[in-house]
Amino acid sequence: MQKFNTLKSIPAYLPIVNIDTDMIIPKQFLKTIKRTGLGKNLFFEMRYDDQGKEISGFVLNQSPYNDSKILIAGKNFGCGSSREHAPWALLDFGITCVISSSYADIFYSNCFKNGILPIILKEEKIKELSEYAGRKEEISVDLSDEKIVYGNNEIKFDVDPFKKKCLLEGLDDIALSLKKSDKIENFEINLKNKKPWIFND
Repeated sequence: MQKFNTLKSIPAYLPIVNIDTDMIIPKQFLKTIKRTGLGKNLFFEMRYDDQGKEISGFVLNQSPYNDSKILIAGKNFGCGSSREHAPWALLDFGITCVISSSYADIFYSNCFKNGILPIILKEEKIKELSEYAGRKEEISVDLSDEKIVYGNNEIKFDVDPFKKKCLLEGLDDIALSLKKSDKIENFEINLKNKKPWIFND
């Protein structure tokens, strides 16, 4: 997992509430267990028409927002089913930070496990950032200092200390387990000494 520290990007604003995981990545694209290749189908039904052509009015089909690494979204983002393909699709598209006033719990947790920073802000702050996004100017997200900087303004945000540490160090669940490999190995050695019959073929 890539480390997350600071990020600069022109944010894309998607002012839709209750965007569920099926809208983020529809069910027909869930056949893969790979984390790559899903970005082209992100928000598929909103990005493409029935002939598979890009819908010009959709924000992520417009320059410069098609290169945005930051997505500003409506409340209750990531609701619906708990598919982990949703953060995979966002990440594969290039989005590594989502800003919303609220998230579905499982989606919120899955973001951290996949290297995406989901920031929670009050609605009035979302409005401020969305207006700034319309100017097509960069904003800066600083995870270490827990702040967003846009122009001469600054917004503070809160993040769980453990989740913050994992993002800063690029630690997913597997990496966290590997950090304890010495303890796991010692446990197995002790167990083998105390209960050798468990290990008999």
